[in-house]
Amino acid sequence: MTSFNEFGLKDEILTAIRDLGYVSPTPIQEKIIPILLKEKIDIIGLAQTGTGKTAAFGLPLANNIDINNRQTQVLVLSPTRELCIQIASDIKTYTKFLPSLSTVAVYGGSSIDRQIQSLRRGAQIIVATPGRMNDLLNRRNQIDVSHLQTLVLDEADEMLNMGFKEELDAILDRTPETKNTLLFSATMPADVLKISKNYMTDPREVVVGNKNSGAKNVEHLCYTVRSRDRYLALKRIVDSNPDIYGIIFCKTRMETKNVAEKLLEDGYNVDALHGDLSQSQREYVMNRFRIKNLQLVIATDVAARGLDVKDLTHIINYDLPQEMSTYTHRSGRTGRAGKKGTSIVIINLREKSKIRRLEYMLNKKFTYKDVPTGLEICQKQLMSSIDKMQNIEINHKEIDPFLPSIYEKLEWLSREDLIKHFVSVEFNRFLDYYRNAPDLKPERERPQRDRRDRNDRRDRNDFRDNRSSRRDSRDNSDYSTLFFNIGIKDAITPRDFIGLINRNTRGKNIEIGRIQIQKSFSFVDVDSEYADYLIEHIKGVEFQGKSVHAEISTASKSNNRSSNRRSRNDSSRNGRFNNNRGRR
Repeated sequence: MTSFNEFGLKDEILTAIRDLGYVSPTPIQEKIIPILLKEKIDIIGLAQTGTGKTAAFGLPLANNIDINNRQTQVLVLSPTRELCIQIASDIKTYTKFLPSLSTVAVYGGSSIDRQIQSLRRGAQIIVATPGRMNDLLNRRNQIDVSHLQTLVLDEADEMLNMGFKEELDAILDRTPETKNTLLFSATMPADVLKISKNYMTDPREVVVGNKNSGAKNVEHLCYTVRSRDRYLALKRIVDSNPDIYGIIFCKTRMETKNVAEKLLEDGYNVDALHGDLSQSQREYVMNRFRIKNLQLVIATDVAARGLDVKDLTHIINYDLPQEMSTYTHRSGRTGRAGKKGTSIVIINLREKSKIRRLEYMLNKKFTYKDVPTGLEICQKQLMSSIDKMQNIEINHKEIDPFLPSIYEKLEWLSREDLIKHFVSVEFNRFLDYYRNAPDLKPERERPQRDRRDRNDRRDRNDFRDNRSSRRDSRDNSDYSTLFFNIGIKDAITPRDFIGLINRNTRGKNIEIGRIQIQKSFSFVDVDSEYADYLIEHIKGVEFQGKSVHAEISTASKSNNRSSNRRSRNDSSRNGRFNNNRGRR
């Protein structure tokens, strides 16, 4: 087995990684580090999330830095501020015994003036988000990349998914042609391939595993339920895995908050990560999760970026993501460092085609499971309680003085009854809850659709199917449907819409729902709170030479008026009832 000592890294860096407990390199590190130490070439590294990509490029690049030169020699771009901070922190740890080497992180949501001050003191390595880096480049004399030797695009597929293509193009155009470019990605969609063709020279491809495939240590499970039973199924899945430690992914900020609040009300040890949290609140939740004060975190994909947590047992997809490649990122958060992991999806009958597409992309089969029954959950919880009781460490010194009183208190119980009493303390809670609980297995064929199941129709839509009806969330007061004056004939795609919105609403975490593109116009569901803000800031923006404008669609206004009428009618009925009750 290869060791880090064999690569020829500086003693200062070897000492730092020994302090971290690193013994042997991961496969991506074993392949990348020797190349970067000896050659100045472009590299495409394809490996799953959590395989050690940061050390794969961070160690050799830090090793090759000219510490006597204060000019910026390495630029690392990452999709989110959390990941940016994490990468910078890792590189600082690798170089802690090289005090002359400076690494600076620059990202949105923090004081740009303070970051400029840090850059002026000299930074041989800059780790940045594309938006903030582009802002700094556009400020005269604030940042100089003319002497850049290496550019790293980390999680390039995610940067493109988040709408940073224009920023990446602008940054890449400002960097010297003599640099070498390293592109790391979990998947290789067409846009990432286009960047490699436009900005890289004869790149060497290094693949760990198969392209676009899932992590090999992850088991993929699928539970099929009626849409209305999704939350009940989630609780049963969690209850049937007593030692679960994982992330539950939802599509939207509002759904994330709702699921977290329901689970908290039902007594689960959870918290949420979403766009409404301040940075200090996010760090508080993330730290609690890292030290296992929380069993589960409910998160959107964007909010979970940069959440680097070891030993996750499960990933639960409460909703399937709109982009299939996002599932690869989600599931890759478990099954790391040679350990087994489980990725669970909860779907309804109309989403099975999506599972088939995922199976094809991952080159893996999903195991279809029935939602556990109440009896099965009780059995799992009972055996878990017994295991914990068997394995608990006994502090004889502290407990022995109390034993005489305990023996006296329990002497009337036989051995069998004593065991039953102790086991029932935990068992009865689940037994009472799940007694007479219905089977959540959906009927395979229903001659007449249950009116309550009509919402299942919304799940006919495939990933980003532009032909589908607009997002069902339009009926939710948290979303507004915007009409845009651009469509298919303007060559706009869903990804273009996301980029357009992100670029013109910097600093706002606007949730985007269903996108429906017609021939000459489009509908986009957005967070109602920011609808007017988006309309104002999109005004006058150009796409493909055409001036873009947006407005609240008439359908959305109609829904809101209907909702308001229903609210007024309900209020009137309540008022009459209260008055009648008062007269009584």
